[in-house]
Amino acid sequence: MFTGLIREIATVKSYQNNILTIKSKHPAKLGDSIAINGICLTVIKVHSDGFELELADETRSIIDESKISGAVHMEPAMMMNDRFEGHIVQGHVDCVGTVSRITPRENATDFIITVDKKYIVHIIPKGSITIDGISLTVNDVGKDNFRLTIISHTLKETLMKNYKVGTKLNIETDVFARYIDHILAHRSSQKSMSWNDVDSLQMTY
Repeated sequence: MFTGLIREIATVKSYQNNILTIKSKHPAKLGDSIAINGICLTVIKVHSDGFELELADETRSIIDESKISGAVHMEPAMMMNDRFEGHIVQGHVDCVGTVSRITPRENATDFIITVDKKYIVHIIPKGSITIDGISLTVNDVGKDNFRLTIISHTLKETLMKNYKVGTKLNIETDVFARYIDHILAHRSSQKSMSWNDVDSLQMTY
């Protein structure tokens, strides 16, 4: 599990045969889960200046390969004794979105992000969303897009300062919205939930 708070801007040294080699100051260990631009990956080899990760077929079928080159957002998995900031992030990319408009404002910048319409149901106004691994708050939601308002600090400390119209983005929608939608979509084919079912669901969090 991650929080969507970027710990480092790391660098992709190479990407060959589905192996991603990252240059980073983070002291990774073999088997660690690390999010690269919002993609949860497992460390398979450690170097003095970074580590290697492997991308599975499923991962490669979803992401845009432009997101695993150059400078990238890096976040190690959350530890049990960490402060819980940001929001619950799994590192499971749902889709690739596109920056369709950027509007500078007095002390922030608006980004309009376009996505496939089928993902809009999981994007909630004033809810949380993960963009290239960054935990952000959704302002407005349209039929096939949503608006983010990004403060200057976030722009300065992340790669969002380099985004342009047409930039591709890894998007992870809110995990709770996905769970609720799945439960409701399958409710008609299953028995009604009992209070024991509700208690069991709550205990998983």
